[in-house]
Amino acid sequence: MTLSHNAEDRLFRYAATGSSALVSAVVAAIGVFLLLRAAPALAQDRANFLTSRAWDLADPERLVFGMAELALVTVLVSAFALALAAPIALGVALFVSHYAPRAVAAPVARMVDLLAAVPSIVYGLWGWLFLAPKLAPLSQWLAEHAGWLFLFHHDLGSPPSLQTGRNLFTTGIVLAVMILPVITAISREVFAQTPHEQMEAALALGATKWEVVRMTVLPFGRNGFIAGTMLGLGRALGETMAVYLILATVATKFSWSVFDGGSTIASKIALGAGELDVNHGVIAGAYIAIGLVLFVVTFVVNSVARFVARRGSAA
Repeated sequence: MTLSHNAEDRLFRYAATGSSALVSAVVAAIGVFLLLRAAPALAQDRANFLTSRAWDLADPERLVFGMAELALVTVLVSAFALALAAPIALGVALFVSHYAPRAVAAPVARMVDLLAAVPSIVYGLWGWLFLAPKLAPLSQWLAEHAGWLFLFHHDLGSPPSLQTGRNLFTTGIVLAVMILPVITAISREVFAQTPHEQMEAALALGATKWEVVRMTVLPFGRNGFIAGTMLGLGRALGETMAVYLILATVATKFSWSVFDGGSTIASKIALGAGELDVNHGVIAGAYIAIGLVLFVVTFVVNSVARFVARRGSAA
C-alpha cells in the first residue's frame, strides 16, 4: 500500500511537529526540574543569591550562598575567549570563502572543523599540563607591565594562579580554541552565500578584492557572524571539564583580573559533584540553583543568536 503525496506531506508535517514539541517539552521539563529542586535551598539562603559572593554550605541549616562571583568569573572568561576567537574566526572564514584557492580552502576548513570534534576533557588536559606552564611567565610579565589591559589586578606577590599559569588567562585561551570552529563554520557558510551579482558589480566599478569584501561580503554576512559569535558565547558559558581541570586546584579568589583564579558556574558545580550525592538534599539545591541560572542564560544567548540569524536570512 502506497501513500499519496498529500498523505506523505501530512505524515511528515506531523512527525516534524511532534519532534519539535518533544524537544520543547524536554527543555521545559529540565527548567521545571531545576526550579523545583532549587526552590528549597533558595528559601533557606541567608544571603542575597543574586548579589552575594559568599559560599558556605557547611551547615545545611544555615546556608549562605550567592552567584555574584561565579557569574562575574563566567562572564569575564567567556568574554575574554570571545574577544580572542571572534577576530581569528572572521579572518579564517573570509580566507576560506573568498581568498583561498579551492584546493587550499577545503583542507583548511576541515582542519578548523576538526577542532570541534576534540573532547573538552582533552582541551582541559592540554591547558592544564602543557599550556599553563608555558603561559605562566607570560602571565607574570603581562600582569606586571600591562595589568591595566586586563582590568584591575591584585597583589602580585601572593597569587599561585600567576606562578602556575592556572588562571582565567589560560582558561580563556583554551575556550577561544574550543569556540573557534563554531564561529568559523557559521560565518564562512554565510559569507559564501553573498550574491555574486553584488560582488561582480563592485569589481566592475573598479573595487579591489578587500573593497569587495568590505562593501558586499561583510554587510551581507554581518548578522550570520553575530549569530555565530553568540552561539560560541553560549558554548563558552557552559563549558565545564576544560575549565574544571585548569582551575580545579587554584584557591585564590577572583578580584577582577584574568590573571586570577576562581570558578565559573559550570566548574563550581563540577567541583561540588561529591556533595550533590552524599550530603543533605538542600545543599544539592544550592548547586542546582546556580545551574538554573546557567540554564536560563545559555537559553537566552542561544535564542538571541537564532533570532539574529533568522533576521539576517530574512533580510
